[in-house]
Amino acid sequence: MISRRVIADYLVPAATLVGVLVAWEAATHALRIPRFVMPPPSAILAEGWDWRYRFVEHTWVTLYETLGGFALSILVGVPLAVLIVYSPVIKSALYPLIVLAQSVPKIAIAPVLLLVLGHGEIPKVFVAFLVAFFPVVVDTATGLAATPPELLDLSRSYRASAFKTFVKVRLPMAMPFFFAGAKVAITLSVIGAVVGEFVGSDKGLGYIILSATSYWKTELAFSSMILLSLMAIVLFGAVALVERFVCPWLAPAREE
Repeated sequence: MISRRVIADYLVPAATLVGVLVAWEAATHALRIPRFVMPPPSAILAEGWDWRYRFVEHTWVTLYETLGGFALSILVGVPLAVLIVYSPVIKSALYPLIVLAQSVPKIAIAPVLLLVLGHGEIPKVFVAFLVAFFPVVVDTATGLAATPPELLDLSRSYRASAFKTFVKVRLPMAMPFFFAGAKVAITLSVIGAVVGEFVGSDKGLGYIILSATSYWKTELAFSSMILLSLMAIVLFGAVALVERFVCPWLAPAREE
């Protein structure tokens, strides 16, 4: 017998998605909406199937840029969060700059990076990094600072070194916060990579969307957006899977 958890987690979302697609298909035919304005799902799937081989190369480029930006956000964001928590001077000096960097529209920075770093994947990776590193820094710093004082006092009573206190106490307490930021960052990395491709690129899913809309190939643009959505979902799921292995105590209790 199917459990309530399976119904709530899988069957209900799947049924909702199928219902939306059927309604979308019926509406485009009943209202005679032009395909270049709103193509039906069947046309989008057909166009995606025709492009299936060419999509492989472009998807790989966007995936590479996304993972590069995400990895860079982890390598830079986590040490920066540690410095912010352990040094009030560094926090006062860098935190306003981090907020300022986050507030600048990335679509405005991308052309400048293209001029400075040149063509290729590097500017797109850097844009993805700029978009993704903020939640990593903020969430990790919040987790490190949220360690209960009682645990820190207990660690000091056992004469644990600062490094051992960090590894045994602060870091485990901060892991849920870190993964919360990482799951946001991986999806933002996809957005950052596409923004970089919009500004200047000759390959990638963002480039296909820009080219397709320029020639009124709406079905192709929708197919690319579906691939981007699937990529973001898979990457989010991969980070969540790593979280379950690293922080098994966060896994929801299974229904009997």
